Amino acid sequence: MGKQARAIVDLSLKELVKDLNKAYADEWLAFYLYWYMAQTVSGKSYEGISEFLMKIAKEELEHAQELSDLIIKLGSLPIANPMELEKNANTPYMMPPKNTSDINRIIRIVMEVEAGAIDIYNKIAKKTLGKDNVTYQLVTHILSEEVDHEEMFENLLER
Repeated sequence: MGKQARAIVDLSLKELVKDLNKAYADEWLAFYLYWYMAQTVSGKSYEGISEFLMKIAKEELEHAQELSDLIIKLGSLPIANPMELEKNANTPYMMPPKNTSDINRIIRIVMEVEAGAIDIYNKIAKKTLGKDNVTYQLVTHILSEEVDHEEMFENLLER
């Protein structure tokens, strides 16, 4: 964003970047969790679950990239040190289940992560509505994808 674009943002850029960096950290943690579980899942129908988790992991990584781009456009930098991700995230890293064949537990963990993301993006959307249209558009786009993820996993659990 250029100087004028940042000037029309009607809220604290410092606070906004802090919120976006926290969401960025959440996305990296979600990516890693889903990627890890996609690698380690076992048991009945594990291949389908593995594929599904990998697909969602890639979307979480894409969200991190989109947030990174926006943070840079706002004149700041995303979190650089991976050791700082959990410390700066909105919620702590969810540990995958020790029983890698417990598909229902895996799905419940993912649903909890998605519910947290929905809450965070909804808060950022409310904060930026009418005050920063660029950020608002991005976070509502990500929010809609997180809502889709939650629904997909709920449907899996119901089967």
